[in-house]
Amino acid sequence: MKRWIRIERIPAPLASAYEKASRMVRDSYYRKMSEEIVARRGEGLFLDVGTGPGYLPIAIAERSSAIRVVGVDLSRPLIRMSRINAAREGLSDRLTFEVGNGASLRFADESFDMVISTGVFHSLRDPVAVLLEMRRVLKKGGEAIIYDPARVDSMVDRKRWWASLKFREKLFLKLFQWAGLHVRIETFSREQAVRMLRQAGFSRFRADKEGDELKIIAHK
Repeated sequence: MKRWIRIERIPAPLASAYEKASRMVRDSYYRKMSEEIVARRGEGLFLDVGTGPGYLPIAIAERSSAIRVVGVDLSRPLIRMSRINAAREGLSDRLTFEVGNGASLRFADESFDMVISTGVFHSLRDPVAVLLEMRRVLKKGGEAIIYDPARVDSMVDRKRWWASLKFREKLFLKLFQWAGLHVRIETFSREQAVRMLRQAGFSRFRADKEGDELKIIAHK
């Protein structure tokens, strides 16, 4: 019997496997997304909620030297990996990563020019609380951009990814499956997104659904 679960935080034993999958689409998915984000705003201080191993902030920083990014994630192992990845690319001076909860951000009001989030919204236990925090930390005139789910999985060469995993990583994935646990990726409808955005106080926004991907652009 399948047991469906929502995962806000990537379990520590699965973090390295997740990082390897993300790395495989760095030059396709994340670079393309960074182009769209930088085209909308080419400078300022950005916040990435649910940053994972940090590949989107890295792609953004590579595209514009006038952007600094703070990435937050609930997973300590992924934050450690994101710092290593940023240092490897020589971007530690413009990229900062820390453990943080999108529903309770430590930042002051109106701290960021843009807030971004990819592939996280569907997994949130309280998405309205996260939207409220995004709006709070946005500067006036700032934008929040949410992509959900990130179309990463469909771009991963699963055979090559599985071959890249260590025995321990494969074992944890198998145990996860043997326990009958399956991650539910069930995106919100456009109508649900609109309702939550209004609850969070956003009055100017676009929420579009293309296939299974929800894209939100909200202005403060």
